[in-house]
Amino acid sequence: MLTELLKLSLIDTELLKLSLIDTELLKLSLMLTELLKLSLIDTELLRLSLMLTELLRLSLMLTALLMLLLILTELLRLSLMLTELLKPSLMLTELLKLSLIDTELLKLSLILTELLKLSLMLTELDKLSLIDTELLKLSLMLTELDKLSLMLTELLKLSLIDTELLKLSLMLTELLMLSLMLTELLKLSLMLTELLKLSLMLTELLILSLILTELLKLSLMLTELLRLSLIDTELLMLSLILTELLKL
Repeated sequence: MLTELLKLSLIDTELLKLSLIDTELLKLSLMLTELLKLSLIDTELLRLSLMLTELLRLSLMLTALLMLLLILTELLRLSLMLTELLKPSLMLTELLKLSLIDTELLKLSLILTELLKLSLMLTELDKLSLIDTELLKLSLMLTELDKLSLMLTELLKLSLIDTELLKLSLMLTELLMLSLMLTELLKLSLMLTELLKLSLMLTELLILSLILTELLKLSLMLTELLRLSLIDTELLMLSLILTELLKL
């Protein structure tokens, strides 16, 4: 009986040793799981840092685009100011043209006065001489004067046409400037649509990161459940060993 008891005690000690070894193994497994958790956390932190760097790059790009928009607005203001400054210069050019036309008209009027004086002189001569030839000459001169008057009217018409053409050219330049401004605005709208697409992609990435965090939480819960299952299996083994010992 004593030998049996000694054997049983030795078996108990061996079982205790085995239980201690199992506990150590469990501790090691727990440490390994903790290390795995830390490694996963490090990888996630690295991913988050990379995402943050990308976000910073995108923010820098957005700031640069905003600066470009401000520069474009300033340029548009300057262009408008230049157009305002150009309008008085164009008005001055028109006034100068009109002054030149006036000087030409004055010259023609002086010529006409001279011709009228000549015609008066000729009339006086006609009165004095009563020669048909002189009368014919005077008639020719009058016809020339009529031609000159017609030429003056034609010149006035041409001057009016020139002013209308200048106005049309100014209107065309204004339209061209507006078309250029519209093209620039279209380019800016396209750039803004691209930025909106990037922001949507960023939101999608954030949603994916949240899903990954939820998956990590689930994996941790699964590891806990695995620990509990291992503990249950160990308890079952111990219970079986005890039952065997009791049978002996």
